[in-house]
Amino acid sequence: MSSEHHPARAPETVQRQQRRGADGGPGTPGLPDLTGAAWKLAAAAGTRAARWPWWVQVGGLYLAARLISAGIFMAAALHQGVNPWFPAKPDYWSFVNIWDARWYGEVLQNGYPEVLPTDGAGTVQENAWAFYALFPLLGRALSGLTGMHPAFTLTLIAMVCGLAAALVIFRLFRHRAAHSTALWGTVFVSTFPVSPVLQVPYAESLNLLLLAAALLLVVERRYLWAMPVVVLMCLSRPTGVPFAAMTGLLFLYRAGQYFLAARSTAPREGGRDGAAAGVAGPAGSVPHRRSQLWSLAGLTVVSGTGALLWPAFAWAVTGDIQAYTKTETVWRGHDLVPFKPWFDTGVLLFGPVLGLLAPFVFVALFALFMMCRPVRALGTELRLWCACYMGYLLLFLHPQTSTFRMLLPLFPLALSAALISRSRAYRGAVLVMFALLQIVWIVWLWAWAPLPGGGDYPP
Repeated sequence: MSSEHHPARAPETVQRQQRRGADGGPGTPGLPDLTGAAWKLAAAAGTRAARWPWWVQVGGLYLAARLISAGIFMAAALHQGVNPWFPAKPDYWSFVNIWDARWYGEVLQNGYPEVLPTDGAGTVQENAWAFYALFPLLGRALSGLTGMHPAFTLTLIAMVCGLAAALVIFRLFRHRAAHSTALWGTVFVSTFPVSPVLQVPYAESLNLLLLAAALLLVVERRYLWAMPVVVLMCLSRPTGVPFAAMTGLLFLYRAGQYFLAARSTAPREGGRDGAAAGVAGPAGSVPHRRSQLWSLAGLTVVSGTGALLWPAFAWAVTGDIQAYTKTETVWRGHDLVPFKPWFDTGVLLFGPVLGLLAPFVFVALFALFMMCRPVRALGTELRLWCACYMGYLLLFLHPQTSTFRMLLPLFPLALSAALISRSRAYRGAVLVMFALLQIVWIVWLWAWAPLPGGGDYPP
């Protein structure tokens, strides 16, 4: 019976498909479903890209992210009005060479002042000692070798360091996640709302590269190799103090593990010797852990010493032991008092009661966040780093619009974001959100617009 009805219904089906086709519907024989075709093309491209070497995948995605940021920069530049640096509607290269980029250019060309500049009242004024030397020194070396314009050399170094940082970050994430998840975590770092700073003449990309390399070496327990990397990191941006705190706490943790292992492998009464009980042996044995422990202690000392290098250089050149701290506090308008700026900002934003409670609420929420499963998956070293760096910000930072940029060293949390869900919809939504927030960051903070009282919020 069904066979008798099929021939009669088939022409009607074709007619309905043709009628839908006349309306441009999905059943059009000559006009395929564009959404489905685009999805298939994207899936096929992803399948082909998955066969590429890991460094090609990471590098390609990072460069794509930087092209998106460049497009946002260029679009924002078209709306840039009168400003302290150049005429309205500047080109891309002029637009990215503003704010702190001008200070790095000043250091590259003229070095650091031997006498701190002061006003009539003797108060130290803004000067180059707030900007660490490694980044501009690399720019000076490259400019001298190639003859390129200093501003271009700094931009080039920043872009190359950002690409190298993405590669190292992927290698670091692979210690804690599978290839796909590590790749998504790296993409999240590359598209983070403040990630456009990685392609402008700021030291963030250089510091991110050195920090990621140092953390990778620590995770791999190659503490001696990490020492020169940490020294360079301490000369790029002020991340030496939290890194020293992280290695110090890690030393205490590893020391506790060592003593527990030594007790559990101690020779029992009547045993022949320690070797029979396992005290000596190959890598991973108690003697090997003891050697690693001493290396980690050395890294802690190097990190702490490295954190003091830049203030010591400023003291040696200017003769003022507080040259660096006096310069840093110029931008905040008052002396450094630990924790106090967070309460002041809390009161300003939430009032005299809730404002005093806000920092405690923030710390409690961050502590809960650090205990959730995706963050625990980062491992001891990366979790310690995030906790110590956030503690450093709470202790010394004056919260302001630049705080967003200073959150970049918390990049290991990007892997936690990728570990929350393997859903394409979730991960794609995060990328879209990050791209939109890049627009907010560039238009609100990077582009210059005068405030009613003068000046503008710094990025």
